Amino acid sequence: MSSEPILASSLHIDGLSAGYGAVRVLEDVSIAVESGQNVALLGTNGNGKSTLMKCVMGLLRPSTGTVVAEIDGKRHDLTRLTTEEIVDLGIALVPEGRRLFPKLTVEENLHLGAYRKVARAERERNLQHSFETFPVLYERRRQLAGSMSGGEQQMLALARALMSAPRILLIDEPSVGLAPLLVRRVIEKIKELQRDYQLTVLMAEQNFAQAIRIADRGYVIVHGKIAFAGKSADELNNNELIRKFYLGL
Repeated sequence: MSSEPILASSLHIDGLSAGYGAVRVLEDVSIAVESGQNVALLGTNGNGKSTLMKCVMGLLRPSTGTVVAEIDGKRHDLTRLTTEEIVDLGIALVPEGRRLFPKLTVEENLHLGAYRKVARAERERNLQHSFETFPVLYERRRQLAGSMSGGEQQMLALARALMSAPRILLIDEPSVGLAPLLVRRVIEKIKELQRDYQLTVLMAEQNFAQAIRIADRGYVIVHGKIAFAGKSADELNNNELIRKFYLGL
């Protein structure tokens, strides 16, 4: 965690459309993540959540629309930047499936997260914070990442992102492949990290019940379009369509 004062960081996605070849996945998507907020992008598999994350990170170019990050009062059009430049701004992604280096140790994976210039200067400090936040990673620091449990790997993926000293954190499907008890624990850790690191967080998640527990507000995406925008967690919880189709109430 940087010793410098934390300033404002926000993300605004407006009129975003994107796809793969002739297949349109996102259609006119608009999302706002204000500084210090935890915003949930909710939806079942195949509705475009991961595609939106790829657009933010420069891994996929949208056909229309803008993706703007405002960091310390300066606006950056992410659709014009490379992925490396986006990461260098302080925007980090915890990808679906974790994407660790399985044949490297826990500590080696963490060091690889600290490759941007700002993060290199804070590497030892951030490593210590990672071990304090996730004590199991310290215990397993010399263990190969691929030999750990799914929950431990998810914690390592979160810690690796924190090693980049991010200002805006994108988290794609953190609950996938985890037992219910571990899902709850990982979701709680995300809230803790947001608070302690003063992060701006956009979390894509299909586990509505768990995501709503920590989200300040959220959006429901269906077939690549925003079907509902909740101004608060209560609005999401009390929406009849969400209660019926996603929460089973």
